[in-house]
Amino acid sequence: MSSSLPLEGLRVLEFSHTIMGPCAGLLLADLGADVVKVEPAPDGDRTRRLPGFAAGFFATFNRNKRSIALDLKHPEGRATLHRLVADADIVLENYGPGTMERLGCGWDDLRRLNSRLVYLALKGFLSGPYGNRPALDEVVQFQTGLAYMTGPPGQPLRAGASVIDILGAVFGVTGVLAALRERDRTGQGQRVGSALFESSAFLMGSHIAGGAAMGEPPPPMPARRGAWGIYDVFQAGCGTQLFIGVTSDAQWQRFCAEFGLRDLAQDPRLATNAQRVGQRAWLLPAIQAAIGTLDFDAATQRCAAAEVSWSPVGRPEHLVQDPHLTASGGLLATAIAAMGGGPEVPLPALPLEFGEDRHRAPLRRQPPRVGEHTREILLSAGLADDRIEALHRAGVLIDAASPAQLQQTS
Repeated sequence: MSSSLPLEGLRVLEFSHTIMGPCAGLLLADLGADVVKVEPAPDGDRTRRLPGFAAGFFATFNRNKRSIALDLKHPEGRATLHRLVADADIVLENYGPGTMERLGCGWDDLRRLNSRLVYLALKGFLSGPYGNRPALDEVVQFQTGLAYMTGPPGQPLRAGASVIDILGAVFGVTGVLAALRERDRTGQGQRVGSALFESSAFLMGSHIAGGAAMGEPPPPMPARRGAWGIYDVFQAGCGTQLFIGVTSDAQWQRFCAEFGLRDLAQDPRLATNAQRVGQRAWLLPAIQAAIGTLDFDAATQRCAAAEVSWSPVGRPEHLVQDPHLTASGGLLATAIAAMGGGPEVPLPALPLEFGEDRHRAPLRRQPPRVGEHTREILLSAGLADDRIEALHRAGVLIDAASPAQLQQTS
């Protein structure tokens, strides 16, 4: 591991599936922690086998981790896991309510083994009347009003990515780092909770405040009363689209100059942004008429010259060749096959940079095979090689480095 990684030396045990838990583990792993993904033996994390739009989940959220596969329903499996807890700094899990407790790995079980442990529970809801309900990213988007605010009136629509799973993971890791800082003072660990519902509710705060300030509930974003006069998608020649935002009066003057809109620049009805907001009904079609005469390159060159915010209407696959991400180390060549092999695809790095050289968190390990690191992890915990082999033969664990397993998978 690079000494420049800020969380080097922290030991993490991750019990997780799908997105929120694996994303929290990814954040810690990318920043240098030794994250051991504890997978159920014999099949491993079921996320490895999800179809459709979820087929990329495992590769995206499980780089830079090691894998150990244990049957925690077996007493020997639990005993083996408990040996690892004694030296862990962090345990994180996003299983359903009560699952970790039934496996003998809940907070009350593990705190007795390690008083310095920080335990991150990632759930659907924090403590309260909903506490034991299951939840999903999409469910809470509808529950909190995010889907209502995203789609046009009468057509609630989930966001185009699992934003709440990821936000819940980010809040969870923020809580873990705060608990580690407190442990530095007290010597004691603690349980930290983060949840989907409360994370999605947090996103609604500005809409609640805005509704109170305006004296009426906010409409969905596609029908919102805009804060800026020019803040929309426009059609250039050949059917290409670009988003343009003109957010100050100085930008408006530069924009008009670059696009030859002298009459609009001098129109007293458009002198301020607030006035332009009130004239959008006829102003936007007028600007569309000017942009529609230009091809995409000409339109974007004029936007750049005017120093206004603009963007093409991109798609996810466009990012793998994005010149900014490519030049800045923002893409990591990641094996996308669930078993850790297969083709490598450029996937986004953490959106962070560190130090005077502004370096990014690197890819150190490809997403692991099930039980790929079981033997090395247990050897470092003091288990004898023959004991590991015996537990493997008994089905208590999956040791991908076992001679029998290697022969079976070759």
